[in-house]
Amino acid sequence: MRESTSNIKLLFIINPGAGTEKINIKELITTYFEDALHSYILHELAPDCSIDKLKETINESNADRVVAVGGDGTLKMVAECLLETDTPVGIIPAGSANGMAKELGIPADIEEALDVAVNGNPRKIHAVLVNGQLCIHLADIGFNAYIVKKFDDLSQRGMLGYAKAAWKALWSHHKMEVEFKIKGEVIRSEAAMVVIANATKYGTGVKINPDGRLDDDLFEVILVKKYSVVEILKVRFTNLPFNPEKIETFQTSGLKIKTRHKAHFQVDGEYIGRVNSINARIITSAINIIV
Repeated sequence: MRESTSNIKLLFIINPGAGTEKINIKELITTYFEDALHSYILHELAPDCSIDKLKETINESNADRVVAVGGDGTLKMVAECLLETDTPVGIIPAGSANGMAKELGIPADIEEALDVAVNGNPRKIHAVLVNGQLCIHLADIGFNAYIVKKFDDLSQRGMLGYAKAAWKALWSHHKMEVEFKIKGEVIRSEAAMVVIANATKYGTGVKINPDGRLDDDLFEVILVKKYSVVEILKVRFTNLPFNPEKIETFQTSGLKIKTRHKAHFQVDGEYIGRVNSINARIITSAINIIV
């Protein structure tokens, strides 16, 4: 390992589902620190772990850095505990979706990710509060949230499972009617989905928000009027802008979205349910993330 200039104490919050038959996360962490002067604690999340319980664990550890080992859901829990504090949060991407790790350039290799968690520099990023839920990555209503629901119902994980869920959703999802106000202008439109974007791309690699920044005072609202694989691929592989007849992007620090009928809703890959209104607002300097 590349040694940090000073000794630090790290707390690893581990999703019990992290790792595979070939990769034992706890063993890798233990081996990594064999010759290090740093101290560390391994804490595995219990199935019924609450935010209050996790906060208590973090406070009692007196750790200099807290590292989320898992996917976006694990990171979200840790971020909720350390919201608007200076305690640095690290990421070891070991979940089925690691969208925020990809967004921040955290290596997929566990040992390299450990190097970042120990030796990387903390950076303040903003987050968005969406219907009372902390969103550090992406939240949306409509088509993608419906895919998340379908994906949760499948036993198969990974990209193949996601593709199956998307195929099922494509044939059964209906568009919605939405209304929201941006800078005094009321937007009314038919939509396949509306994205509250803190980050720029989904864990699949699809870039939905090319103008997004994690350290400004705004988040983006992406109004997807029509299902358009061509538009998504165009933004992923070229520098061409969206076609405004199909996809429009707005920037704001807060808004309310209303839908005529209840729509599927997800935050950071977690399906929440069906809603007919969304309230979102920026939280500046929300998380001190290690990059």
